[in-house]
Amino acid sequence: MTQLPSTKTMDIEIGDLRLKNPVMTASGTFGYAVEFRDILDLNRLGGVVVKGLSLSPVPGNPPPRIVETACGMLNAIGLENIGIEVFVREKLPVLKEYSVPVIANIYGTTEEEYGELTRQIDSIDGIDAIEVNISCPNVKAGGVAFGTDPDSAAAVVEVVKNHTGKTVIVKLSPNVTSVALIAKSVEAAGADAVSLVNTLTGMSIDAETRRPRLGNVTGGLSGPAIKPVALRMVWEVARAVDIPVIGIGGIMTATDAVEFMIAGASAVQVGTASFVNPRACIDIIDGMADYLVRHEIGHVRDLVGSLIPVPASA
Repeated sequence: MTQLPSTKTMDIEIGDLRLKNPVMTASGTFGYAVEFRDILDLNRLGGVVVKGLSLSPVPGNPPPRIVETACGMLNAIGLENIGIEVFVREKLPVLKEYSVPVIANIYGTTEEEYGELTRQIDSIDGIDAIEVNISCPNVKAGGVAFGTDPDSAAAVVEVVKNHTGKTVIVKLSPNVTSVALIAKSVEAAGADAVSLVNTLTGMSIDAETRRPRLGNVTGGLSGPAIKPVALRMVWEVARAVDIPVIGIGGIMTATDAVEFMIAGASAVQVGTASFVNPRACIDIIDGMADYLVRHEIGHVRDLVGSLIPVPASA
């Protein structure tokens, strides 16, 4: 029988959110979590971040919406979701049967939408924290994503914080000139933590037909291909802010997760790996526990920001 990782060596705090281990699912890659309950024990997870939710149901983009790429995938799902009301009525009751923290990823096209969605969630028992997706188009600013402008990003966070007492995590886009600048902006606006990175914008073309492989033409690149970029951005942000950083991007193995924590992440989210191996999160949790034992590290927190500088040349 496999010995389960001890919570005495794996627990992590993100704001007021207490996780039994630092491994969470990434929004959009694990459905609403209930889909995986017969595949793995949800109670083993540090937390589940559910598919992005909006005020009303969204049908998403026309197909094709997913394309495999070298070392990853492109998706142009278009934030399809069932809406907050249906989620609370149909999915949340199932999740409340488990002891795993539930984080609601939310998005809107105006600050008012973010505020109203947050207001509704604040009174809902069973949702433990909010992750704010700011990689969304601000319709009042001509479609420019909230997360590409420090002031717009901060404004969204202020609205969210004014409507909830729950832990607020802000998910940052890598499609910016300086992710550290955005991170500092949302920290100043009251974010309890940041998660990064969201997908990188990319595209794929069928040379035989000369047509785009995605119905939306462009999509979000995820998977192992983006890990070096994500790792660098996590390292930069962890040195720029004082709030916890959650690492995302190409985490397929326990070694990947450990690398993100050494770079400065306090926790990680596993995304595309779940498409390849639905039990990836569990394997990563077990692998991280084994790493602590092999390296005689007392607690997973001791990994955070433990990068050893390259020795200066003589």
